[in-house]
Amino acid sequence: MAHLHLHQFKTLMRPFRFIFLLFIGSLCKAAVSDTVTVPVYRQFFHDKINNEQKLCDKLDGKADNQMRIGSNEEMNLRLSDVLFRKVNGLQDWIERNDKITRNNDKIKLLSNIEVCLRLFRTGWKKKEITAAEFPLLMDNMTAILKAQETETSMAPFIEKMPYSIAHINTEAFNDNVGYKEAQKLVYFKYCKLHPDIILTSIRPYVNEPFADSLIAIACLQNPAQLYNYAQSVSTPEGKLIHNSGNELVKTVAKLSQTPNALLYFPFLDDIISGKKTVTAIRKYVGDGEAGFDSVGYYKLLVNTETDYFKRMSSPERDTPVAMFGPNGLRETLKDRAIRHFITPINNLHNENNLNVRMHAIDSLTPVEIYYMIVMGENDIYTSSFKHSFNRMLQRMGSKPRCDSLLLNVRFDYFKKFIKMTANYNRLDTFLKNMPVQSSSLLMKAFVSNLDQTGNLEDATDVADSYSSINNPKLQATILEYVKENETQCTDDNNEKGMVVYNLLKNIFLSLDSSNHIDLTSIANIPSIDEIARNELADDSGRIIQQVFFYGDEDGKTYFTPFLNSFSPKEWKITKKPEWVEMHSIRGNVWVYANLPLDYDANLDDSAQVHLNNYLEENELYPSIVIHRGHSYWLPGTISRMPLNAKIVMLGSCGGYKNLNKILGFAPDAHIISTKEIGAGDINRPIMTYLNQALINDSRIVWKDMWKTLSHQFNQDKNKAVRESWESYIPPYRNLGAIFIKAYNKRMESL
Repeated sequence: MAHLHLHQFKTLMRPFRFIFLLFIGSLCKAAVSDTVTVPVYRQFFHDKINNEQKLCDKLDGKADNQMRIGSNEEMNLRLSDVLFRKVNGLQDWIERNDKITRNNDKIKLLSNIEVCLRLFRTGWKKKEITAAEFPLLMDNMTAILKAQETETSMAPFIEKMPYSIAHINTEAFNDNVGYKEAQKLVYFKYCKLHPDIILTSIRPYVNEPFADSLIAIACLQNPAQLYNYAQSVSTPEGKLIHNSGNELVKTVAKLSQTPNALLYFPFLDDIISGKKTVTAIRKYVGDGEAGFDSVGYYKLLVNTETDYFKRMSSPERDTPVAMFGPNGLRETLKDRAIRHFITPINNLHNENNLNVRMHAIDSLTPVEIYYMIVMGENDIYTSSFKHSFNRMLQRMGSKPRCDSLLLNVRFDYFKKFIKMTANYNRLDTFLKNMPVQSSSLLMKAFVSNLDQTGNLEDATDVADSYSSINNPKLQATILEYVKENETQCTDDNNEKGMVVYNLLKNIFLSLDSSNHIDLTSIANIPSIDEIARNELADDSGRIIQQVFFYGDEDGKTYFTPFLNSFSPKEWKITKKPEWVEMHSIRGNVWVYANLPLDYDANLDDSAQVHLNNYLEENELYPSIVIHRGHSYWLPGTISRMPLNAKIVMLGSCGGYKNLNKILGFAPDAHIISTKEIGAGDINRPIMTYLNQALINDSRIVWKDMWKTLSHQFNQDKNKAVRESWESYIPPYRNLGAIFIKAYNKRMESL
């Protein structure tokens, strides 16, 4: 008999495991309820646990005795088994346990379980813990429950857990003898995940052995924040900073006495090593606003970036101090590129005289324009990119060599740059300005090593680029390299590489209908071409949509036209102090949108919080999410997105990081996005089309929708509207999102 590989055996056994767990779960659940009699005076505490089980069950939007987080039925069954059978078993254990003789002790243990479930439920809704962590949480809770029985410290059990679990179980067992020690462990874990809070919260722990190491971490993450605290030398935090033996902390403490110190932080590594001096940098910094040389400072940032990246890409992989994070080199480089160059040319997008429009970048070299472009990925307008790209080539002379440009930047951000040139239809031009051999090697490098990074960003960029390329020959070249890498990964038994390249291959092939590639079955993802109305409806048949507005000038400008797009003949509109509700007269479609209240006073944020609370209290679970705001507001929308949204529409998506977060919360979401800032004149017709289709009880077929809207926008007399529409990406062409979905589903099944 032929030998089976492990993954083949697991695949064969999966259906049997599913049936076995289902049988055992139902059997044990029945056994618990049949064999234990709960005294009346403790029934109340069991009822509280049972109620939490029901509320956890409803987290996916349906109360059906199944805890579901996606399409992986085995995982869903395991979660359901833990929620019901295991929790019931713990209740049974407490009641049966003869070692726990006092009524109050049993009540305490029951309360521990109830609090743990409640904290998990609220933590899941806040995205502080994932449902996949639930089994480990309950295993850890069980261990602590038994330690609690013997009055043993829970600290050793907390120490082994990730923060998300350690935090919940520490608070659930706040009567444990090891509670204070566990709190310190939780604080340390949280600080390692969120270094930005160290300085604001470390005062109670300044005398702990770990305090100095946390200060060093805080300095690496945010030197500017440490600088602020270092100025107050008499406070507990200030004393801790000035007594530190860490060289970086000492340098920042010294800088705290220097005017405009924040502008020096991107060069901290060079300042510490003596390569740059504060005096040399000051000639660009001046006195801050007075005497500040914005162009000279930006050029210094670019030179430092190329120098630091050389160190990072060396075999030693030396990462300079203050390279990342707030006020670090890359954040400052991005901020200055957008502030001094991209924003001015974006603001002049209606200026026909290109010399006037592009004046801001007149003094920049090709390398400096290159960094401006890649740093402004989520902010640069289509026309701004194209004119900047053309000027970059012009500055390279009559016979530009784009391969020389990449050599000058040491291929820093080259995959991001290729993605952007593909998105804006300039990749052919870029590749033609180098020898054929160089362009071939470049595209080969673009597709190579996609499995060797710490995330899927490079692979996602390749997927996004492919969907934007119109040159069949170039598409064929990329596809060929993808196939070569898949073969190599197969030969090397590189499982992650095989998954990455196999999925990219099939996704690319699926764009040509003649290849008859069914991604739904191959990648185990829902259809990318359409979504049925019943998939969007809740248990009551309602389709609920939530629209996030922000209280800046754009939000206030576009809110009234948005509201006016809902005809009183078809919609009942109810205005509340912080939001509006639109209920369709037919079709059972409900739309909730927070008002764009003043963001300076944080009123738009409060409105979103209160609306979310209202939706939760009334068991209204949005299946459609619309983000109406600039890309810098998007993290706020993502943090408040409902779990398992089915359609997500946003402006500039912010690339891989935001896509990955969205799909982490809503793994089956159909995502509509744009390569640049979303336009109100585009967003309204899209939402109107969606709402009309839902009112008419129709399924959403994305290609039909895009064909109809393309005809509408192509007839628009406003050139800006036509250009904006070209930047919008429908779900079936959002190959980056499709790839992330497919990869996550494939890895679940392995």
